[in-house]
Amino acid sequence: MPPIDKPAREGRPDSLVHIVLHGDAAGHSHVPNQQRDREQAIHDLRIGSHFAPVALTGPFILHLSVEGGRLVLEVRDVHERVLRVFVFALSPFRRLIKDYQLLVESYENAMTDGHPSRLHSIDMGRRGLHNEGAELIIERLRGKIDVDFETARRLFTLVCILHRRI
Repeated sequence: MPPIDKPAREGRPDSLVHIVLHGDAAGHSHVPNQQRDREQAIHDLRIGSHFAPVALTGPFILHLSVEGGRLVLEVRDVHERVLRVFVFALSPFRRLIKDYQLLVESYENAMTDGHPSRLHSIDMGRRGLHNEGAELIIERLRGKIDVDFETARRLFTLVCILHRRI
Protein backbone atom coordinates (compact mmCIF):
# COMPACT_ATOMS: atom_id res chain seq x y z
CA MET A 1 0.00 0.00 0.00
CA PRO A 2 1.39 3.46 -0.83
CA PRO A 3 2.15 5.80 2.06
CA ILE A 4 -0.76 7.80 3.35
CA ASP A 5 -0.32 11.48 2.54
CA LYS A 6 -1.65 14.07 4.93
CA PRO A 7 -4.89 15.37 3.44
CA ALA A 8 -6.41 18.68 4.50
CA ARG A 9 -8.86 16.99 6.87
CA GLU A 10 -6.41 14.58 8.51
CA GLY A 11 -7.21 13.89 12.11
CA ARG A 12 -10.91 14.72 11.78
CA PRO A 13 -13.03 11.94 13.22
CA ASP A 14 -15.28 11.95 10.12
CA SER A 15 -12.67 11.76 7.38
CA LEU A 16 -11.18 9.23 4.98
CA VAL A 17 -7.40 9.30 4.74
CA HIS A 18 -7.07 6.49 2.22
CA ILE A 19 -9.28 4.46 -0.12
CA VAL A 20 -8.31 1.04 -1.46
CA LEU A 21 -10.16 -0.63 -4.35
CA HIS A 22 -9.91 -4.41 -4.46
CA GLY A 23 -10.09 -6.70 -7.45
CA ASP A 24 -9.35 -5.64 -11.00
CA ALA A 25 -10.38 -2.07 -10.21
CA ALA A 26 -7.26 -1.74 -8.07
CA GLY A 27 -5.30 -1.73 -11.32
CA HIS A 28 -5.46 0.90 -13.99
CA SER A 29 -8.48 1.15 -16.20
CA HIS A 30 -8.10 0.84 -19.94
CA VAL A 31 -10.53 3.73 -20.34
CA PRO A 32 -8.56 6.98 -19.84
CA ASN A 33 -11.47 9.07 -18.57
CA GLN A 34 -12.53 6.31 -16.20
CA GLN A 35 -9.00 6.14 -14.79
CA ARG A 36 -9.05 9.91 -14.33
CA ASP A 37 -12.49 9.72 -12.66
CA ARG A 38 -11.21 7.00 -10.30
CA GLU A 39 -8.14 9.00 -9.31
CA GLN A 40 -10.15 12.20 -8.91
CA ALA A 41 -12.83 10.52 -6.76
CA ILE A 42 -10.19 9.00 -4.46
CA HIS A 43 -8.31 12.30 -4.22
CA ASP A 44 -11.47 14.26 -3.45
CA LEU A 45 -12.57 11.74 -0.82
CA ARG A 46 -9.21 12.02 0.89
CA ILE A 47 -9.23 15.81 1.06
CA GLY A 48 -12.88 16.59 1.65
CA SER A 49 -15.04 13.69 2.74
CA HIS A 50 -17.59 13.45 5.48
CA PHE A 51 -17.60 9.75 6.37
CA ALA A 52 -18.82 8.86 9.85
CA PRO A 53 -19.76 5.26 10.65
CA VAL A 54 -22.15 5.09 13.60
CA ALA A 55 -20.34 4.64 16.94
CA LEU A 56 -16.86 4.83 15.38
CA THR A 57 -14.29 7.58 15.49
CA GLY A 58 -11.84 8.11 12.65
CA PRO A 59 -10.04 9.08 10.60
CA PHE A 60 -10.63 5.98 8.46
CA ILE A 61 -9.21 3.90 5.65
CA LEU A 62 -11.90 2.48 3.38
CA HIS A 63 -11.46 -0.75 1.43
CA LEU A 64 -14.07 -1.18 -1.32
CA SER A 65 -14.81 -4.33 -3.28
CA VAL A 66 -17.57 -6.09 -5.16
CA GLU A 67 -18.00 -9.72 -4.19
CA GLY A 68 -20.78 -12.01 -5.38
CA GLY A 69 -23.02 -9.17 -6.51
CA ARG A 70 -22.56 -7.29 -3.25
CA LEU A 71 -20.76 -4.09 -2.42
CA VAL A 72 -18.38 -4.52 0.51
CA LEU A 73 -17.20 -1.50 2.52
CA GLU A 74 -14.51 -2.45 4.99
CA VAL A 75 -13.82 0.39 7.40
CA ARG A 76 -10.38 0.37 8.99
CA ASP A 77 -8.49 2.64 11.33
CA VAL A 78 -5.27 4.37 10.27
CA HIS A 79 -3.30 1.32 11.48
CA GLU A 80 -5.26 -0.91 9.04
CA ARG A 81 -7.22 -2.66 11.81
CA VAL A 82 -10.70 -3.66 10.61
CA LEU A 83 -13.33 -1.75 12.58
CA ARG A 84 -16.49 -2.75 10.75
CA VAL A 85 -17.56 -4.40 7.50
CA PHE A 86 -20.72 -3.35 5.68
CA VAL A 87 -22.21 -5.45 2.88
CA PHE A 88 -24.92 -4.14 0.54
CA ALA A 89 -26.79 -5.71 -2.37
CA LEU A 90 -25.89 -4.10 -5.68
CA SER A 91 -29.30 -4.76 -7.22
CA PRO A 92 -30.71 -1.30 -6.31
CA PHE A 93 -27.73 0.26 -8.15
CA ARG A 94 -27.79 -1.85 -11.33
CA ARG A 95 -29.89 0.46 -13.52
CA LEU A 96 -27.90 3.52 -12.51
CA ILE A 97 -24.60 1.73 -13.01
CA LYS A 98 -25.66 0.48 -16.45
CA ASP A 99 -26.80 3.96 -17.50
CA TYR A 100 -23.61 5.49 -16.13
CA GLN A 101 -21.47 3.03 -18.06
CA LEU A 102 -23.39 3.76 -21.26
CA LEU A 103 -22.77 7.48 -20.77
CA VAL A 104 -19.06 6.88 -20.16
CA GLU A 105 -18.87 4.88 -23.40
CA SER A 106 -20.80 7.60 -25.27
CA TYR A 107 -18.41 10.20 -23.92
CA GLU A 108 -15.40 8.17 -25.06
CA ASN A 109 -16.95 7.69 -28.51
CA ALA A 110 -17.72 11.39 -28.84
CA MET A 111 -14.12 12.20 -27.94
CA THR A 112 -12.74 9.64 -30.40
CA ASP A 113 -15.15 10.51 -33.22
CA GLY A 114 -14.49 14.23 -32.89
CA HIS A 115 -17.97 15.25 -31.70
CA PRO A 116 -17.13 17.68 -28.89
CA SER A 117 -20.57 19.31 -29.18
CA ARG A 118 -22.11 16.12 -27.75
CA LEU A 119 -19.78 16.14 -24.75
CA HIS A 120 -21.70 18.81 -22.85
CA SER A 121 -25.05 16.98 -23.02
CA ILE A 122 -23.41 13.66 -22.14
CA ASP A 123 -21.67 15.29 -19.19
CA MET A 124 -24.97 16.80 -17.98
CA GLY A 125 -26.57 13.34 -18.09
CA ARG A 126 -23.65 11.90 -16.17
CA ARG A 127 -24.03 14.56 -13.47
CA GLY A 128 -27.70 13.71 -13.14
CA LEU A 129 -26.88 10.02 -12.71
CA HIS A 130 -24.23 10.91 -10.13
CA ASN A 131 -26.83 12.84 -8.17
CA GLU A 132 -29.32 9.97 -8.31
CA GLY A 133 -26.56 7.52 -7.35
CA ALA A 134 -25.53 9.74 -4.44
CA GLU A 135 -29.08 9.81 -3.12
CA LEU A 136 -29.22 6.02 -3.30
CA ILE A 137 -25.85 5.70 -1.51
CA ILE A 138 -27.07 8.01 1.27
CA GLU A 139 -30.29 6.00 1.57
CA ARG A 140 -28.47 2.63 1.69
CA LEU A 141 -25.94 3.87 4.27
CA ARG A 142 -28.54 5.58 6.49
CA GLY A 143 -28.22 4.41 10.08
CA LYS A 144 -24.84 2.83 9.38
CA ILE A 145 -22.57 5.51 7.92
CA ASP A 146 -23.30 9.22 7.76
CA VAL A 147 -22.03 10.74 4.51
CA ASP A 148 -22.60 14.10 2.87
CA PHE A 149 -23.84 14.48 -0.71
CA GLU A 150 -20.40 15.08 -2.27
CA THR A 151 -18.90 12.06 -0.50
CA ALA A 152 -21.82 9.94 -1.72
CA ARG A 153 -21.29 11.17 -5.33
CA ARG A 154 -17.64 10.16 -5.21
CA LEU A 155 -18.45 6.78 -3.65
CA PHE A 156 -20.97 6.20 -6.46
CA THR A 157 -18.20 6.84 -9.01
CA LEU A 158 -16.06 4.18 -7.35
CA VAL A 159 -18.98 1.72 -7.16
CA CYS A 160 -19.52 2.15 -10.92
CA ILE A 161 -15.83 1.57 -11.61
CA LEU A 162 -15.72 -1.49 -9.37
CA HIS A 163 -18.85 -2.92 -10.96
CA ARG A 164 -17.54 -2.35 -14.48
CA ARG A 165 -14.38 -4.28 -13.73
CA ILE A 166 -16.05 -7.49 -12.52
